[in-house]
Amino acid sequence: MNAFLNEAFLDKKVGRVEMTQQYLAGELSLLLGQLQGVVSDDALAKEVGQLRREAENWPTKALGIVARRAVELADEICWDSLSRGDASALIAQVPICAQLREFGICASMIDEDESF
Repeated sequence: MNAFLNEAFLDKKVGRVEMTQQYLAGELSLLLGQLQGVVSDDALAKEVGQLRREAENWPTKALGIVARRAVELADEICWDSLSRGDASALIAQVPICAQLREFGICASMIDEDESF
């Protein structure tokens, strides 16, 4: 009986971890979708869309790779808007970029002291 309870507990715990990973994938996808909506450069918007598909379709163990690339790309997008003098795009992008970075840190996908 004790072995059965242990097995049931482990199954329940594994299910919880899997659900959490799916939640993280969904949240990352949502943030990338928001970023994609405020990117004015078509090539960069396409790149964000590709990352979003990766967040939705890659194995959840690879989310850290996607999150790191998302923060790098978000930084590139902000610099692009700044260099073009597109203040309205930059104003829309900065909060989403900050949320992406905070999400990556809180989900332990990137280090807080990591610079991009």
